[in-house]
Amino acid sequence: MATAPDLTGRSRELLADRVPFVEATVVRAQVPASVRAGDGAIVLADGSIEGFVGGRCARDSVRTAALEAIRERRSVLLRVLPDGGEPFPEAPGAHVVVNPCLSGGAMEIFLQPRLPDPVVGVVGASPIVSALAEQAGPLGFIVSAGADTSVVAGATAVVVASHGGDEEGAVRAALDAGVGYVGLVASRRRGAAVLEALALSEEERARVRTPVGLDIGAATPAEIALSILAELVRAVRLEGLTAPEPAGCRSGSGGPAPLQTALDPVCGMSVTVEADTPRLEVDGQEYWFCAPGCRDHYAAGV
Repeated sequence: MATAPDLTGRSRELLADRVPFVEATVVRAQVPASVRAGDGAIVLADGSIEGFVGGRCARDSVRTAALEAIRERRSVLLRVLPDGGEPFPEAPGAHVVVNPCLSGGAMEIFLQPRLPDPVVGVVGASPIVSALAEQAGPLGFIVSAGADTSVVAGATAVVVASHGGDEEGAVRAALDAGVGYVGLVASRRRGAAVLEALALSEEERARVRTPVGLDIGAATPAEIALSILAELVRAVRLEGLTAPEPAGCRSGSGGPAPLQTALDPVCGMSVTVEADTPRLEVDGQEYWFCAPGCRDHYAAGV
């Protein structure tokens, strides 16, 4: 079991490496729950858990809610109840799950996503770039600006503001890196010409914004930067824009894969398949269970 100091150090390490995760902290637990207030864990985006937030059944509930918190970029108070337990009232910011395999004892776990600030790679140098860098910080963006496409690496979004430089090369580099938001600072006519020269696929064209930014009638560099950042906020908050996975972690490349899940045929819970997950093989078919009790119950009926 990881201790609080271990988790604190691990959190600092993950934040420094810009790895998304969720801090899970038990804030209330009733006897006979195996956890107590103050116990905690870190849940990574691949579903792995470091620390202690209860037994297998509780962990599966925490894992599911934590991954949802990462996707929705919001904190949640998870209330885990045993089957037949006294219900909690629904409340904003809280989520209730009934876990039929808990031995008893309700618990409340606060899940806080710790997500790295999105990096905006800006190709070029101009008053617009300076305004972007100045305005981005308070909105939770990090601007990485440069004259070449090196700023594309690790970026959630790329803005090409080279004003007649190698715009085609910069857009192509961002698309090839898997960036989901590629903005081109250009007039409609020049932007259309750049895209035509690139001969983009339909999927690639959907990732390019030109003229970049929301249409707010922007004229000055500061106003143009504001319109770009407003569009980026919408892309992150409403459209789910995230940084592309590093090349070493993309599907089929040998990076960490999401944990396998299965449905318990007795209680219907979704369980994560790990080395110690209760398992039964019947006529060559594997079944996985939330707890030994469900496995034994199923075995008795076959």
